Amino acid sequence: MPRSPSLVRRLAAIALLLGLAGSAVLAGHALISTAMASAPAAPRVAAAPAAPVLVELYQSEGCSSCPPAEAWLNGIADRPNVIPLAFEVTYWDYLGWKDRFASPAYTQRQRDFAARSPSHEVATPQFWINGQQSVSGANPRAVEAAIASVRTTAPVPSVGAGSVTIAKGAAPARPADVWLVRYDPRTIEVPIKAGENGGRTLPHRNLVRELTRLGAWSGGAVRFAYPPATGGLRSAVFLQDGRGGAVLSAGSDAQ
Repeated sequence: MPRSPSLVRRLAAIALLLGLAGSAVLAGHALISTAMASAPAAPRVAAAPAAPVLVELYQSEGCSSCPPAEAWLNGIADRPNVIPLAFEVTYWDYLGWKDRFASPAYTQRQRDFAARSPSHEVATPQFWINGQQSVSGANPRAVEAAIASVRTTAPVPSVGAGSVTIAKGAAPARPADVWLVRYDPRTIEVPIKAGENGGRTLPHRNLVRELTRLGAWSGGAVRFAYPPATGGLRSAVFLQDGRGGAVLSAGSDAQ
């Protein structure tokens, strides 16, 4: 179809305008790409480390069900953000083997937990996780689930060689007990010569050797002094809502 000169001129003008517009769009994209490439990357915010979880195992050298649970506790002894402690109880001694690491105070601590729990269960082996959840028997999966679910509600104690500092935090409903634990991180091999485990050699780690109440914490910043640990022992400090209550926070000099 023949075109008139005026139509051709109009079409040429339109093409020129479209070409200029396209060049501007391409230039704009180039400028944006250059700006994005040269802009500094947004700084990454490091996630705060998880608060240490107190894992208490109540057991006895005279209990044949305890070695598997203890073996698992030994395996997590060096895990970061977990404070695994082995409390030896006395109520198996009557079977013919006296557990020399057991203490009536540790037996009472386990019974205090039971008194405030819905099940009122006292058993060996029995784990208590931050004083909030218990797992009876050698059940690592259940213990791991409990570790993942418990929460810290008070500042983590800063544990030093001769003192502990607890920062200011939300005041608990009632003053929390502040406990000092001295435990042995080394592996102690104990030949068992009688009782249900007679003839076996049991390896212990993180055995609790001392349990001392330092005072109370009501929400303000406080510091408690104590003698430095001796004999290769380590120190842990935890805040607890009274006897048998939940552990609000815990820290150790190994963290």
